[in-house]
Amino acid sequence: MGFLSVIRRWALRDKMPIREIARRTGLSRNTIKKYLREGAVEPQFKTPKRPSKLDPYADRLSAWLLIQTRKSRKERRTVKHMHADLVKLGYDGSYERVAAFARAWREDRHRAEQTTGRGTYVPLVFAPGEAFQFDWSEDWANIGGERVKLQVAHIKLSHSRAFLVRAYPLQTHEMLFEAHWHAFRVFGGVPGRGIYDNMKTAVDRVGKGKQRDVNARFKAMASHYVFEPEFCNPAAGWEKGQVEKNVQDARNRMWQVMPVCADLAELNQWLEDRCIALWTETPHKALPGTIADVWQAEKPTLMALPPAFDGFIEHSKRVSPTCLITFERNRYSVPASFANRRVSLHVYPERLVVVAEGQAVCKHARIIERSHRKPGKVIYDWRHYLAVIQRKPGALRNGAPFTEMPDAFRQLQDHMLRKEGGDREMVDILSLVLQHNEEDVLRAVELALEAGVPTKTHILNLLHRLIDRRPTDRPVVDPPDALALQTTPEANVSRYDGLRQTEEKRHAS
Repeated sequence: MGFLSVIRRWALRDKMPIREIARRTGLSRNTIKKYLREGAVEPQFKTPKRPSKLDPYADRLSAWLLIQTRKSRKERRTVKHMHADLVKLGYDGSYERVAAFARAWREDRHRAEQTTGRGTYVPLVFAPGEAFQFDWSEDWANIGGERVKLQVAHIKLSHSRAFLVRAYPLQTHEMLFEAHWHAFRVFGGVPGRGIYDNMKTAVDRVGKGKQRDVNARFKAMASHYVFEPEFCNPAAGWEKGQVEKNVQDARNRMWQVMPVCADLAELNQWLEDRCIALWTETPHKALPGTIADVWQAEKPTLMALPPAFDGFIEHSKRVSPTCLITFERNRYSVPASFANRRVSLHVYPERLVVVAEGQAVCKHARIIERSHRKPGKVIYDWRHYLAVIQRKPGALRNGAPFTEMPDAFRQLQDHMLRKEGGDREMVDILSLVLQHNEEDVLRAVELALEAGVPTKTHILNLLHRLIDRRPTDRPVVDPPDALALQTTPEANVSRYDGLRQTEEKRHAS
């Protein structure tokens, strides 16, 4: 550039003849005239085309790059993987040459499609109460001293940008439904529509354009909360860019400063409090004030919150002869009257409810174990087997469900099984919980053990006193060591003759 600047200064400012400039620079007069005629301010050189080791593989590499553009971002192979495949085919060049070819290929493709490398977008604006956006992410947290992988639900109001983050062990329907309920509860109402990607818990099949086969249970949830679900185009996360950005921000503002929590409930409570605190700390980028200020103005435009959607997933299960059903590699007990029959299992995020004949027959806390290396667990409720031991009292001695009875019942069982017929009496005592309050039965057993009289008769007596709210304490009796006779009896049997005959009427003798 400095050399051209000198030539232009001599010719245009100093009016020096071209012959003199050629003499001073050693360039031909035609070259100097060309620079002055084109107005060039910097030299341009054409890179000569040289053969490359990559030329025999260029078509194959271009085909690979085209295939990757049709895949989702998480499924695409990197250029390093392609370089390794080319090496297997005989390519002995450098990785940098392959990477330069991939960059040039992408630039040519964007130029042909009249787009840029990062795409072009239109800014979006939403009216108050118009929409919310939902997305899942994966993050790690320390729960009970153990590092646990969690599925995190992000829900964000599109106008005020108020958001809520909740953590779950799985991305299943019941987790999705509960996340919506807590979000609407915190937001104070329901917006008009929800914006989602094509997650499997919401969309059964993606059709052409905007055609979607929406999952029946998801559609029922949307109908219950009266909002219209809307789904983005495949691999078009920018259509719900607000919640996508919230996923990135949450990792810096929450997960990196998160304390150690005892359980998932404590973690979700901390996340909820942290989200609400960030509303007041974060300014709204498009409107004056903080997110909390804009949310207060948007809240009246939200639909009033209806009752919580009964977001369970139903499974049909057959009860085994041992009164157990299997779910997620774990087994749960069911009342013995439903053995060898089909029941309906309602799955919630934290509990399982067994339904039969239109009624809930039992409940269990749900156990979610992510490791498949550990064996499944068996969760018993000893009350479910009382009908069995009434017919088979001998099963009480080694029955696995009865190892989980309260300590008072276990101590009474040790006493009862030492004597003949004790197993039958123990069964009769345990069966009392079917007709009476279990707390009263347990208290009666504890009182009998304290008194040192662990018998069926005494326990029944104490139980009736507890039911009638009568005192169960024994009266304090202080008998003397020896009894003293005050009146000496008379040996006179004539008094009994009067009993045998009275007024001429004889009595039976």
